[in-house]
Amino acid sequence: MLKIRTFVTAVAMVASSAVLAQDPAPLKIGAILDMSGLYADITGDGSVKAAQMAIDDFGGEVLGRKVELLSADHLNKADIAGATAREWFDNQGVEALVDVAASATALAANEVARSRKKIIMLSGPGAVTLTNEACSPYTVHYNYDTCALSHGTALAALKQGYNTWFFLTADYAFGSDLEKDASAVVIDGGGKIVGRVRHPLNTADFSSFLLQAQASKAKVIGLANAGGDTINAIKQAAEFGITKNQKLVALLAFITDIESLSLQTSQGLLVTEAFYWDMNDETRAFSKRFEAKIGRKPTSAQASIYSSVLTYLNAVKKAGATNSDAVMVEMKRVRINHMFAKNGYIREDGRMIHDMYLFEVKSPSDSKGKWDNYKLLETIPGDQAFQPLSLSRCPLVKK
Repeated sequence: MLKIRTFVTAVAMVASSAVLAQDPAPLKIGAILDMSGLYADITGDGSVKAAQMAIDDFGGEVLGRKVELLSADHLNKADIAGATAREWFDNQGVEALVDVAASATALAANEVARSRKKIIMLSGPGAVTLTNEACSPYTVHYNYDTCALSHGTALAALKQGYNTWFFLTADYAFGSDLEKDASAVVIDGGGKIVGRVRHPLNTADFSSFLLQAQASKAKVIGLANAGGDTINAIKQAAEFGITKNQKLVALLAFITDIESLSLQTSQGLLVTEAFYWDMNDETRAFSKRFEAKIGRKPTSAQASIYSSVLTYLNAVKKAGATNSDAVMVEMKRVRINHMFAKNGYIREDGRMIHDMYLFEVKSPSDSKGKWDNYKLLETIPGDQAFQPLSLSRCPLVKK
């Protein structure tokens, strides 16, 4: 009997030691992206690689837990984005989302994150609705939004005398917000909106829409779309000869769009961005490392996701916990200073405030080589670029 009791005790001690020796559960971060559609170059695998770079640079663990990155393709469908977020939060133990590329998909995932009290940090979406009607205590809009784009590109074009506008707008949340915000800038500046047309997401043939814009005789055709839609619209406008008499203004364009179009086609375009690889030593160093992994320079969305992951992990470390409320307190307490932003901060509505930059696309003769695409025209201070809190429609904002 004594031998049996001794054996049982020994087994129990071994089992107990095995449990103690087990590693704690990993801290899981999720990225729901467009991996195969019209925004894949803007976000996609490049955003996954950028997020992993941030995790590795942080040291790969926090609070004694390894940091694990999950990624998924939402196929530009809001229901898939929402279902993925729900599955990850409810069954996979994901603590935070660090991007949901595109606005309609982001809005769907944002509602799930709000209901689960989980942090969601958005780098690819642009709809200003995300920090207005759809704001939540756990949402951070990190990169750009339609208000900042309008105060950059639309205002610059208006100052150059382009005061009559026709909008070619993607028919979803981002396009609607961008057209609305740009229209407000144009009208406030004494300009006039002479017409608009909505096109479906991921449109291959813009001919009928461009012909309507051409017939309007507007000085500007404002493109309130993004990614492959912007590229196709600009290419086809050039093919039809529309750009000889009317100016195209891409209200959202990325460096990958410019590379796809070529400088010959896109020269002279005004572009508002939060990040450009050739701004300073820090941006060049990050971009060199990124290019070694991906084979090209990062977009602002990819640089932003790197920054947001670092910001989140630093806040978890300072909070000493992964509880969303505690982490959000830490994220809103600090100033963000690294290659993406200097003296950035997260407001009570979830908007991350940082400088934006107005660029002009270089001509082929001005460019020193591949990816040397932008000439800096103006730095727009963050408190001027983004919607002021006094105009906020976010229920969290105390007025």
